[in-house]
Amino acid sequence: MLHQELLVLLALLFFIFLLVMVGKKVKVSAPIALVTGGLLISLVPGMPTIIIDPELIFLIFLPPLLYAAAWNTSWNDFWKWRRAISLLGFGLVIFNALIVAFVSVMLIPGFNLALGLLLGGIISPPDAVAATSVLKEVKIPKRLVSILEGESLINDASSLVIVRFALMAVLTGKFVFAAAAGSFIMVTVMGILIGILIAVILFYVHRILPTSADIDTALTLMAPYIMYLTAEELHFSGVMAVVSGGLFLSYRSHLFLTHRSRVQGAGTWSTIVFLLNGLVFILIGLQLPSIVSGMKNYSLVQAITYGIIISLLCMAIRMCWIYPATYLPRFLFKSIREKEPVPDKKAVFLIGWAGMRGVVTMAAALNIPLLMPGGSSFPHRNLILFISFIVILFSLLLQGITLPWMARTFDLKSPPGEIPDEEQESAVLLRLKSVTLANLQDEFADEIKNNELVSHYKSVLEKDIDLTIDRLTSSEMDEMERQKFETYKKIRFALFDIQRNELAKLRSEKIYDEDEIRKQQANIDLEEMRLKRL
Repeated sequence: MLHQELLVLLALLFFIFLLVMVGKKVKVSAPIALVTGGLLISLVPGMPTIIIDPELIFLIFLPPLLYAAAWNTSWNDFWKWRRAISLLGFGLVIFNALIVAFVSVMLIPGFNLALGLLLGGIISPPDAVAATSVLKEVKIPKRLVSILEGESLINDASSLVIVRFALMAVLTGKFVFAAAAGSFIMVTVMGILIGILIAVILFYVHRILPTSADIDTALTLMAPYIMYLTAEELHFSGVMAVVSGGLFLSYRSHLFLTHRSRVQGAGTWSTIVFLLNGLVFILIGLQLPSIVSGMKNYSLVQAITYGIIISLLCMAIRMCWIYPATYLPRFLFKSIREKEPVPDKKAVFLIGWAGMRGVVTMAAALNIPLLMPGGSSFPHRNLILFISFIVILFSLLLQGITLPWMARTFDLKSPPGEIPDEEQESAVLLRLKSVTLANLQDEFADEIKNNELVSHYKSVLEKDIDLTIDRLTSSEMDEMERQKFETYKKIRFALFDIQRNELAKLRSEKIYDEDEIRKQQANIDLEEMRLKRL
């Protein structure tokens, strides 16, 4: 039986991958493909219902997803935009959860405030991965991406803390706002401190003890679970521990990870996060039929109506919050008006429209226990799960499809003082190559004269510097120069393909070791990546 379920799960995972690949072909983002895949799976008759312990789902999925989000967040950008991120990540989440709680009590028969707050906490956090995946083909100012990523990191954590307290209120039947607010602050602060403490310990483990790329990668995979379980065991927020610890280690990763560890870790984590996203929507797809049949007091039409109303409510709440949160601090504080330019209204609208829900919402919904302490079924569990799925589906299809069009229509420009991404990339490369060349000429002048390899490297650096300068000044190049530069790159790419074909021939001849052929393949891949950045 277990083998059959595993085979079905692998087949569905492969189906999800196919959907994502087809989505890339027709320029549909991965989150939209994933939620569509979950819906399609639920419509296939005869699919087995795989029930996993809700606590196990939370433990398996949330720590690594949050840790990966923290690791990929720039601390400098996070701190630079901390006011906007905090207002969205804390203020909007709490406001959204409370409004949804009160409206759902009035809207849904049998709902009480604790259940409403649980639903509100689950559906409050937008997914930055969904927004950035949708917007990756569109050029938007870097600060918008930074705010969305920072918001997602904080609102995931804060919403899950709300879910924690709402669940306690449902399970115990007690909820005192003042006590809950005090406990919220306590578990949040202590969770952050525990995460940082464990991160410091892991930092010195990496720094002091001899490690390898495999050990470093394994430690980064263990880190979120260590942080989460330790904090939860002490009855504090494991979610906050993972987020704070991830930010601490990410900011200092250059001090304890080697280049091999960074490359290997990045590839490993990218694959794991992709798999976890796929598995979450497979699980909801497999459970949707039983969820629908389990909504005994509500028809499917009623449940869909509730889901659409609450989806529209969340969109309206975000749009109502985003403008006062952006402009009111400017009105109240002269220092903000003097330091920061007036935010573009189109950019503010785009951030408001980018509030799509994603995998964290689904994982949080699946975390709802099946039974109450007395053994009775958890009230309205199936309805909350169904509404959560509708909110994700609705937001991804409506906002996800229209967001790129809006971004292109708005044609947002970087504000004064913000350097465009392409120019930053070229400037950093130029700085690195220039200091390398200067040091090479100063410290290794004799080797340049006497060692052909060193001399050749100097020539390569000089050519790379010229190419990087060309890219930095490409806006000033005439059309003929620009065409020459693009032709040069096309020729190099064509030669890379020829080299790969030759390696394939060498592989078939079976004269040389496979390891050596793979090494040269990797060198070609790295060189092509480098050239694409020029």
